[in-house]
Parts: sequence; C-alpha cells; structure tokens
Amino acid sequence: MNKKLVIVESPAKARTINRYLGSDFLVRASMGHVRDLPEKRLGVDIEKGFKCDYVTLKDREKNLRELREAAKGVSDIYLAPDPDREGEAIAWHLMAALKGAVPAERFHRITYHEITET
Repeated sequence: MNKKLVIVESPAKARTINRYLGSDFLVRASMGHVRDLPEKRLGVDIEKGFKCDYVTLKDREKNLRELREAAKGVSDIYLAPDPDREGEAIAWHLMAALKGAVPAERFHRITYHEITET
C-alpha cells in the first residue's frame, strides 16, 4: 500500500506525468467533470440550507468506477486537475466521490503550471 494515486484531467497529461513519477505512483485521468446537478429535476433543496444533490455523469460512470478501484489500494490520493475554477470543482467532486477510499487527511490538492520532469 505504498503507491500513491495522482488524478489529473486528461489522459495525455496522465501518460506524461506517469513517465516522470515512476512506479511509486498510479496516474489516472478524470476526463474532466465527473458529477453535476441532475438535469430533469431541481438538484438544490432550499428547505435544507440549499443542500445540493449531485449525480454522476452518465458518460463518466465507468471512469469513476475505475478511479474508485484504483483508490482502494493506495496510501494517498493527489488531486491534480487544472489550477482554475473548473479544476477546483473537479477536485472537490472527486474527493466527494472517492470518500472512504482513504482517510480525508490523505487527500491532497496539488497544482502545477507546466509539465516537465523537473
């Protein structure tokens, strides 16, 4: 259980970063957003403090299942989507969706501004 999981947004980034980090890390792609508010009903409960009811996007179910499976055997999870508002939302949703895979203190949010070996 010494491996660590790094989750980025795109498969191309995942492949590049995986080459740099080596065998102690699993690098996977979220493929962008994994959850959203439901399309066919109001996803915000105004009577319960505006609590949101997020659902997994249909075209991300398989990917999210694979991320959950990868998360089971790691010691830490590094959430590394893009350093923008959308990336922050993706990281937040990933942590919520993978909750229980590792303790909350073993989730880490990391950012980067270039992908180079150094």
